[in-house]
Amino acid sequence: MGGSWRLAALIAVAALTMAFARPPMTKPQAAAAATATRPLLLVISIDGFRADYLDRGLTPNLDALAQTGVRAKAMRPAFPSVTSPNHYTLMTGLYPDHHGIVDNEFIDPAMPGTAFGGPHGDTIDRDPRWWEEATPLWVTAERAGLKTAASDWPGDDGVIIHGVKSTYVAPPSKARGATLLKEQTDRVFAWVDLPRDQRPAFIRLHFDPVDLQGHLFGPDSAQVNAAISQVDTAIGDLVAGLKARGVYERTNIVVVSDHGMATISPDQLIVLDDLIDLKRVTVPTFGAETGVDPQPDYRAEAERILLAPHEHLRCWRRRDIPARLHYGSNPRVPEIFCLADLGWSAGTHAQFARYPRLHGNHGYEPTEPTMKAIFIAHGPAFRSGVVLPEFDNVEVYPVLARVLGVKAQKADGAPEQVKQGLAN
Repeated sequence: MGGSWRLAALIAVAALTMAFARPPMTKPQAAAAATATRPLLLVISIDGFRADYLDRGLTPNLDALAQTGVRAKAMRPAFPSVTSPNHYTLMTGLYPDHHGIVDNEFIDPAMPGTAFGGPHGDTIDRDPRWWEEATPLWVTAERAGLKTAASDWPGDDGVIIHGVKSTYVAPPSKARGATLLKEQTDRVFAWVDLPRDQRPAFIRLHFDPVDLQGHLFGPDSAQVNAAISQVDTAIGDLVAGLKARGVYERTNIVVVSDHGMATISPDQLIVLDDLIDLKRVTVPTFGAETGVDPQPDYRAEAERILLAPHEHLRCWRRRDIPARLHYGSNPRVPEIFCLADLGWSAGTHAQFARYPRLHGNHGYEPTEPTMKAIFIAHGPAFRSGVVLPEFDNVEVYPVLARVLGVKAQKADGAPEQVKQGLAN
């Protein structure tokens, strides 16, 4: 009896000694263990998905997520209401003026001889200097030891930002439409099927068909309705695949869009060639918004011409852009910035010639109803059956950081509306 007790005591002491002698987990090991148990955060951006597209009766899968989760009446994009700036706003909580991606196409006086978003953007746009005026959420997550993944997310195609890039980035695809959507959903399943210590905790998807068809045929076209249905089917496939893998109940799905889409006429053009001497200015971008950087000896003349009243076009010096747009302090914004009236486009003959005749566009003021975007959230981090009032998209980032369990960087948006949808 006594010997058995002593033997048991020795075994207990030995086990305790071994436990204390076991080296602590390294930071990567601890992060891998946390990733294996934490809920997955899946953020899906549907490019160009206008807020009222949800009212067309074409989105049963998105409707199901909204009914058992959180939906906003609408979400206002940041200005300008175009793709690259707003995707970076969603991931930083900063207005484009503050995170540095001020348009789809722009120049930086500190980087002469190059341009963001130009014809060779696939390589030039990966220069970290474009992106390092802010720290996106995926970089913060990677620094915290979490693995992240992206498919076609603007700004995350292997760019190294502050020395960090996503663990997994899907390679570019030549597929389009439903074929591309299936590739992207299959890619998510491949990431989810990885061993637990290799599985990403944060996945971003960018779905493009709705925006493309909106530009080509207009927001009220049959082609847009078909694209809406395609994307909704892809959402349904994602949900079904996550359920089949037993991970749906611990997945937080956030569906957003970057902007809406307005009907435009391909004949409603304001051609800068007719107003100013293009040989004496640089015109970085065009569309709903445009602007010029004049040569020093032509600045006064360019201002005299462009700042005068024009039909369907308003222009300001960079420093005089209305405060409501949160735009104009960044030197990447053109020195003279112009905004066309809704339905109109401004630029040069050469710029318009680069694209087919468009019947839809965006970039207008965020308060325009046709520019408003969507926000839907579903999963263990969110309440059920909640409809949020309209809010600005700078509010999204702090909530995503909270859901992901990482410390948010300083942002322009306080999540006063979005946090009402959190479960706790």
